[in-house]
Amino acid sequence: MNLRIYPVVLELVRRLAPFLPVLRPRSAALGDQLERALVSMPLNVAEGAYSRGRNRQARYHTALGSTREVLACFETAQALGFIEKLEPSLLSHFDHVIGTLVRLSEPKR
Repeated sequence: MNLRIYPVVLELVRRLAPFLPVLRPRSAALGDQLERALVSMPLNVAEGAYSRGRNRQARYHTALGSTREVLACFETAQALGFIEKLEPSLLSHFDHVIGTLVRLSEPKR
């Protein structure tokens, strides 16, 4: 796969995965939701890389939604007092992935 964002997405998943065992005891629902969204991110990016036309954009759009959902899980966990604020470098990773997926999911003109 030649898509440069894919390894960045995997790195984000690697860095966020350690939070799963922290969140699950506090909220099984939030932990499960986070895991599903984390898994969806790279899988949909990979699928999009090998799709064509509107299917490609749809897969990237789904990956974008999952990435935003992961961020929302962390924002919710923070609001509930389950975790501290995420490191700025993690937030920067989110910004990079989200920005790239927004561009990739836009219709070609």
